[in-house]
Amino acid sequence: MPLFGNSFSPKKTPPRKWASLSNLHLLDRSTREVELGLEYGTPTMNLAGQSLKFENGHWVSESGSFLGDRRELQRLRKRNQQLEEENNLLRLKVDVLLDMLSETTAESHLMEKELEELKQHSRKKK
Repeated sequence: MPLFGNSFSPKKTPPRKWASLSNLHLLDRSTREVELGLEYGTPTMNLAGQSLKFENGHWVSESGSFLGDRRELQRLRKRNQQLEEENNLLRLKVDVLLDMLSETTAESHLMEKELEELKQHSRKKK
């Protein structure tokens, strides 16, 4: 029980008269789109000198074709094929090296085992 009474008693805030002071909510949809800029159009971007727009879930060049320079495309395809062949060769070399390593490891274990047997055999003779 407090000695001096309840010192904290906040006043009720008055209810708001109107949620928005703007008259734009009274306008019809088409006027609102014009006023507020709600009509964005198709997304566009400029990438490597090519202007692209997004239509039906795909990026399409506005100039018609997005192939660029055909010689550059051909050069990139050739380089891609060379890199794939080099990658396959390197994978083959790694496989061969792993086979050689496992063979050498197996031979090493056999030699160690034979050495241990020879040591035990020489101890028995003494």
